[in-house]
Amino acid sequence: MAVYAKIKKRLGNFTLDVEFGSDNGTLGLLGASGCGKSMTLKCIAGIIRPDEGLIKVNDQVLFDSKRGIDLKPQERRVGLMFQNYALFPNMTLKENICSVLRHSSRSSETGRKFEELTEILYLKGLEEHYPCQLSGGQQQRAALARILASGPQLIMLDEPLSALDSYLRWQVEQELSIALASFCGTTLYVSHNRDEVFRMCRKICVINEGRSEKVCTAEELFSAPSSFSAAMLSGCRNYSRIVRINEKRVHAIDWKAELTCKETNEDIRYVGVRSHHIIPGCKNGNNTLQCRITKISRDVFFTSVILLPVNCDKKEDLSYIRMDLPNSDTRPISEGQLITVSIGEEDIIPLTA
Repeated sequence: MAVYAKIKKRLGNFTLDVEFGSDNGTLGLLGASGCGKSMTLKCIAGIIRPDEGLIKVNDQVLFDSKRGIDLKPQERRVGLMFQNYALFPNMTLKENICSVLRHSSRSSETGRKFEELTEILYLKGLEEHYPCQLSGGQQQRAALARILASGPQLIMLDEPLSALDSYLRWQVEQELSIALASFCGTTLYVSHNRDEVFRMCRKICVINEGRSEKVCTAEELFSAPSSFSAAMLSGCRNYSRIVRINEKRVHAIDWKAELTCKETNEDIRYVGVRSHHIIPGCKNGNNTLQCRITKISRDVFFTSVILLPVNCDKKEDLSYIRMDLPNSDTRPISEGQLITVSIGEEDIIPLTA
């Protein structure tokens, strides 16, 4: 396994307790702000010392609390890039990259490696530009070139796109994806943006309040998240606590309804339903809810309809259900209207706490 990290670290009232591993490729660390993603990267880079644990990259032990191993950051061959890209503003692009190459390569190889990096990362013609003269995407590729110039065995990107506006973010994301394809090692990609992580990463590890969940593929996280926190981060909007009646039947406490769903086990505490899987009308007689429309919000491409089951308390946040309809749906709806909706049993996601 190319990267393995088992880290425990306590800072004040916050405790980080994560464990994950990945082979070559890009592993996403997905979690809300303050969940411990950045702290995890800093522990791997050697900036923060874990209280206990084991960190290995390509069979090289970077940290082992039991054996007393704690390599210095400069000995770890780990590249960490923050969202501000960390380029020297008083140096040209060439000077920024070559300042690293001079420390990591023989002088005879510096020029050749610089040419290779500018070719791979599409930086040709920008050699004499200063960072302020580069676009956001060019700055990011230049920062990545600096990291690659150091000969890392692991690249870690901490929210690399979060400081960009939506239009530029999409463009830079495409450029970053192409650039990372040239790296044959492992990349750890930290973000709180589920769509970004889905596009950029083959595998994902959810971190929730300092604790990691099992590594899964991007497809698994979005089609069948296993926990309440993973479902929330994957964009699922509707939840109810449940009482399990049998393997395929649950009582949804917050919606005051019995639902037929996929097979459940005794660890299941919630069910989740994505907004686009709430269907107006009675689909097949099963899993139907009579609701009142409390709010309608129209977006560019879809309309969000907030529903409250008629027998539920308005004070319970989980009781509200969001239904997303395409704007091409022309059926008349209005606030205060009673409506029957249905949910396919295959669309109900069983979730652990």
